[in-house]
This record gives sequence, structure tokens and C-alpha cells, in this order.
Amino acid sequence: MDSKSGWTRRSFLKKGAVVTAVGAACVSGIAETASAKSGTYSTLIDLTKCDGCKNEPMPKCVEACRTVNQKRFPEPKEPIKDLWPQKTHDDWSKKREGTDALSPYNWTTVQRVEVEGEELFIPRRCMHCDNPPCASLCPFGALNKYSDGSVVINSGLCMGGAKCKSVCPWHVPQRQSGVGLYMSLQPIPAGGGVMYKCDLCHDRLKNGQIPACVEACEKRLGKKKPLFFGEREEILKIAHERAKEISGFIYGEKENGGTATLYVSKVPFDK
Repeated sequence: MDSKSGWTRRSFLKKGAVVTAVGAACVSGIAETASAKSGTYSTLIDLTKCDGCKNEPMPKCVEACRTVNQKRFPEPKEPIKDLWPQKTHDDWSKKREGTDALSPYNWTTVQRVEVEGEELFIPRRCMHCDNPPCASLCPFGALNKYSDGSVVINSGLCMGGAKCKSVCPWHVPQRQSGVGLYMSLQPIPAGGGVMYKCDLCHDRLKNGQIPACVEACEKRLGKKKPLFFGEREEILKIAHERAKEISGFIYGEKENGGTATLYVSKVPFDK
């Protein structure tokens, strides 16, 4: 897979096991919301149906995500100072139009891979773990796992310490320097901007709407859509039925203790 995104074939399958023990040990630590509750929602991505919107200027799920969240994208203050005591900083602002990797300006991406001669398109965003180590281990208390299934970064509290990225099995959160609370506190040894990622359209869920990516996919393909969203138990049921129908495989039900983003595929995920 695309090495720029940090989600290689090896990391997709195996990194979930690395953090499972850490997340389980820390669930009781910071916030009462740091675990999934009954009634939580999940997304199912059927890789046998996703065509990557090949005939579109941009995958519809990516386009919808960017449109809905555009007002929340960072606007860094120039010149951007280096992180202290390092001599570097993270700046995606000159690449904000890029859609081939996850970034502070692109919270959903679609990766194309070939496995045993078969072309696959993989919509990728935050996995929204049931017991997310990012929420448990954030030193600033800037992440919460909500009962609707979403894992959300509070940009008003985040100082860009990037602990969430380092403990994420898929390295999903990305940092933009030159914005956020740390700008008023420099120099500090931990921090350097704000971390950004998909929040499962948390505000839309509160208003009874579905995530923008799922809505856009459904508008394009109707019943043939590869994205499904609903209460976790129902989504798991659909995933198992679909996996049985195609003699396929499920990813996300157990990885890293379980996630609110599930995949089903004909191709084994270890391949």
C-alpha cells in the first residue's frame, strides 16, 4: 500500500496487536467516555463494492469529508516556529489540496492496491477503536471516546504532542504546527500544534445525521453502495452475513480490541 500514508500491508494487519495490550490497560485511566457503550454506531466498508469513484474527479467520500470539515481546517500563523527542542515542525498547509494521504486537511483517503491480480480500493480514515489508546494516553486530555462510537480530538485543548499518533496502530492523526494552544505557551517540551483526524462526523451524529462520507456514497450508488452505517450490532450482523456470502473476511471486529470501522473483503487481510 501507499507508504506515504503510513498504512502499509504489514501495519494494516499487524499493528493492531501492538497497542491492544496498552489500550486495554489504560481504558480506566482518563475519561469515562474512553470506551464504547451500548447503542454505539459503526461503519462497514465492503471492499468488494468500492470502485474508488474512478470516473469521478475525486472519491465522493473524500470530497464530502473535505466539504463538511473545511471550516475546521487549520490556518497556521507564519512563520511557523520549529518544535522545541527539535529543529523541525509539521506543515501540511502547502499540500492542503492533496487527497492521496491522511493529513490535517484530508481526513479520508482512498488507497488503491493490487492483491493477486485483483484491484482493491480501500477507503481509509480513523478506525474509532472501542477502547482507544489515543484517548486514554493523551497527556493533555484532548481526546474522548463518545458513546456514539466516535473518537474526537478537542482542538481547543490539543497541543500537538502527537502521543495519539505514536500509540495509534495505524498512525492516523496528523499534526499541523503554527496553530493551537501551544502558540501561547512556547517553549514547551511537549507539543507543537494541533492533531487532526476524522471524528466520525460527531456533530452530525448529534443532529441525527449520518457521516458525510456514507451519505455521499449512498447518493452516488444507492443500494450498491460499499459504505454502511448504523448501530454496532446491526452493522456486525451485516458484516458477518456479507463475509459468509462471499466466503470473505472481516477486519476491525477484533483488531486492537475492536473498532467502529469494519471492513469486509474477499481477499484475506494478511495478503
